[in-house]
Amino acid sequence: MSDPIPLPATLQAASTTGAGEPTAAPARQTRHARQAMRRRGWPHDDGYRPGRFTGWIVPLALLLLVEAGARLDLIPARLLPPPSELAHTLWSLAMRGELLSHIGASLGRVAAGFTIGSALAVVLGLLVGISRRAEALLEPSFQALRAIPSLAWIPLLLLWLGIDETPKVVLIAIGAFFPVYLNLVAGIRDIDHKLIEVGTSSGLSTSELIRHILLPASLPYLFAGLRGGLSLAWMFLVAAELIAATRGVGYLLSDGRESSRPDLVLAAILILALLGKLSDSLLRAIEQKSLGWRDARRQSSQQKT
Repeated sequence: MSDPIPLPATLQAASTTGAGEPTAAPARQTRHARQAMRRRGWPHDDGYRPGRFTGWIVPLALLLLVEAGARLDLIPARLLPPPSELAHTLWSLAMRGELLSHIGASLGRVAAGFTIGSALAVVLGLLVGISRRAEALLEPSFQALRAIPSLAWIPLLLLWLGIDETPKVVLIAIGAFFPVYLNLVAGIRDIDHKLIEVGTSSGLSTSELIRHILLPASLPYLFAGLRGGLSLAWMFLVAAELIAATRGVGYLLSDGRESSRPDLVLAAILILALLGKLSDSLLRAIEQKSLGWRDARRQSSQQKT
């Protein structure tokens, strides 16, 4: 009778270990399973949860570096004033009562232009999304208009609308229109056709179909477009306030350039950054509240897997 075939060394070790003391394999498998569960989520974070003020680390560190470089004469103050000088400039504007006036004028223009542009984008985006005739008629023109730079609109708006508030609001509305329109159309086209078939077979009218199926299903795309449109509204604000403006953050930029004051220019840029971040945070909070069902569904799917 021939000798039995010997087992490989790894299998022999496993068999001898199994016959003797209990191993830590179940514990390792449980640990690996937990790690896999954490890594299965997206974005990939390994269970990391940021602190409340984590986002302030980079800007505060940058401000401290610039301040230190200016104090040590490593950075010329005439080109890049230190943050302490910017704070003094903002304080002087506030004490003279000019800061709130400029911020209020810019906020009013952005709010009006963003509201008008977003409302038109929602109406026309729904029309193009549900009608192939409207898509064939309007889509080529919108794509051509989208390629026109913001500064190219200024001479035409001055000729048509004069130099008061109207051309400024219209220019901001143009900037806010296209991101909202494009994202909404993409969201409607990405809706599962089975949902639309269920709605039509249930006897829903066109308005009911839009209200109960199309808009709720495309809300993630719509909010992405709204946030993009809001950021472009702030960008177009600077171009809009170059149209014979006497108030506004964009006017501060122009005034600082003409008077060769880099502290005033950087102070205006800082105000724009803060206003843009605050408005985006407000819109993001509305998005999270409106799309709470998406996070709940994502958590339930992760628990199932």
